[in-house]
Amino acid sequence: QVELVESGGGSVQAGGSLRLSCVASGYTSNNYCMAWFRQTPGKEREGIATFHTGGNGITYKSDIVQGRFTISHDNSKNTLYLQMNSLKPEDTAMYYCAAARWPLFRGSCPLIDGIYNYLSWGQGTQVTVSS
Repeated sequence: QVELVESGGGSVQAGGSLRLSCVASGYTSNNYCMAWFRQTPGKEREGIATFHTGGNGITYKSDIVQGRFTISHDNSKNTLYLQMNSLKPEDTAMYYCAAARWPLFRGSCPLIDGIYNYLSWGQGTQVTVSS
């Protein structure tokens, strides 16, 4: 099981930026889907973006990202990032990173359907955006 530790959350004003980090350990393969999700109280967890460590690409949930967020991964540091710019109050949520072992033949990483494939989750980092 991959262990994940997020950091980088905080409180910012609308229009500000944050960069979330997720340090991973315990990989047993070169092919993982790494993903960012967020959740607010009373709502279902929603996917934001995915990154495949073996090169199967990046996906974004466009209605959330709207060109404001960028997912990236540093292989040398086993760290997943989410750069968030132009933050809005509606971005306020607990943000989680997740990992799923994902062979290349399975194609793109799940973001909306198939979230159950993510067996490893971090503890979350809170992002609060004030107006």
